Amino acid sequence: MSNHSHPRSSIGLDYLGLENNDKTIWNLTPPELYEEAIKNGEATLTKDYAIRVLTGQYTGRSPKDKFIVDQPSIHDDIDWGDINQPTDEEVFDNLFDKVTDYLQDKKLYVKDCYAGADEHYQLNVRVVSEAAYHGLFAHNMFIRPSKEKLNNHQPEFTVLAAPNFKADPEVDGTRSEAFVLVNFDKEIILIGGTLYSGEVKKGIFSVMNYLLPKQDVMAMHCSANMDEEGDTAVFFGLSGTGKTTLSSDQDRILIGDDEHGWSEDGVFNIEGGCYAKTINLSEEGEPLIYATTKMPGTILENVPLYDNREPDFDDTSYTQNTRCSYPISYIPNATESGQGNHPSNVIFLTCDAFGVLPPISKLTPEQAMYHFISGYTAKVAGTERGVTQPQATFSACFGAPFMPLHPTVYAELLADKIRKHNSTVWLLNTGWTGGPYGTGHRMKLGHTRQMLSEALEGNLDDATFKIDDVFGLAIPTEVNDVPSEILFPRNTWADKEAYDQKADKLAAMFAENFEQFEEEASQELIKAGPKV
Repeated sequence: MSNHSHPRSSIGLDYLGLENNDKTIWNLTPPELYEEAIKNGEATLTKDYAIRVLTGQYTGRSPKDKFIVDQPSIHDDIDWGDINQPTDEEVFDNLFDKVTDYLQDKKLYVKDCYAGADEHYQLNVRVVSEAAYHGLFAHNMFIRPSKEKLNNHQPEFTVLAAPNFKADPEVDGTRSEAFVLVNFDKEIILIGGTLYSGEVKKGIFSVMNYLLPKQDVMAMHCSANMDEEGDTAVFFGLSGTGKTTLSSDQDRILIGDDEHGWSEDGVFNIEGGCYAKTINLSEEGEPLIYATTKMPGTILENVPLYDNREPDFDDTSYTQNTRCSYPISYIPNATESGQGNHPSNVIFLTCDAFGVLPPISKLTPEQAMYHFISGYTAKVAGTERGVTQPQATFSACFGAPFMPLHPTVYAELLADKIRKHNSTVWLLNTGWTGGPYGTGHRMKLGHTRQMLSEALEGNLDDATFKIDDVFGLAIPTEVNDVPSEILFPRNTWADKEAYDQKADKLAAMFAENFEQFEEEASQELIKAGPKV
């Protein structure tokens, strides 16, 4: 393959000790990466010329195998613990040497790109991998520089991936054969033993979440959209709460579906693509996302194919976590700039399987901080095995695995931005009503969309609100075209006493979870929680 026509930076791979590898290929186009991925046996063409990749043993991120190298320059900043696990320089240096030795004679795919649509906060990213599919994934998910920018590309953070290299935990100081090591001083993310591309994307997101708050930019695990006038909304929520579904609105312009910064100038997408879940994906349910799965350039991950190579989105035989990756331009109503104004509305999404939180409520700035730090949703656990008890999940900042700093750092930044720009914060429960999972039923998507749209259009600004006794949330007494009785969850339960018990139980779970943050939290913040 001729490599003369490909733009490449004047900075080679000598800083990685890979300057002698003559099999390095720079900045291939998507069709070329397609050819390479198929030729290497990494991928299969689908009926509609997307490509399908199977990632093997790892079909999701492996958070327990991710470590941050503990260095004096960052030691006091990082919120060390089960999520941000420390490892030492010696472990990193040893594995780095082994990986670069391993890669010396391998074909390497280099993709130069960047993260951050606002040029004031951009991070130049280089992805170097033995897998062509990682090159295509980087092309889809990060922001694609112009040819001129590629020639002058100076990598500020490098992802070095050797998916087929396996660590030896006994010798190498890892937990398993897979490892993701983030080294802030050397500006390298070292990945081995896993082909799953989410590690590449989330690795860089974690780095941005460290760097941006230092520049007074709020780093957010959220989706964002705006109307024709530029009136912007951001949506926080854990998996399964409706973040992608509710932000993919044909009447609004999509800014991005997962990772954003909020600076002095407004909101910007950190990415240049989308990485959507495809389990049970249908044309009726999510027409915009479904259409991308039929476009060349899209990567389908771990999606089973029928004999005619048509994807089967209902089949979970490889994993529940089936995905597709595509450039954001594949969504017809996405903005080209990746930027929006200061959000007028901030939406926290939760899927409450206990059925006690109201479908929509308005939060004070203190409540916003409290609920942001809590990051609550309740999952329905293992229903296929008859386990019907919902499980409360708390993930700080609605994205704890990607937040290197203490949650209160992000919460205070968010509260500052909300106050400064008079954003209204709403809590939207897309979960159960009329009783918990098993008794009640899931909130109608039509009702949720209607409540959201009334809030975004400002129609609830002058509504009458009633304060909930347990959670202290302000609930509107009426919303156009939504039955009033569903606004107050207690009214929807046949057994009012059972509702009271369940509400008290959830309030106690909130309080118990928040104990870990109390040392860093103010009295106002602690008081903003539910009454126990």
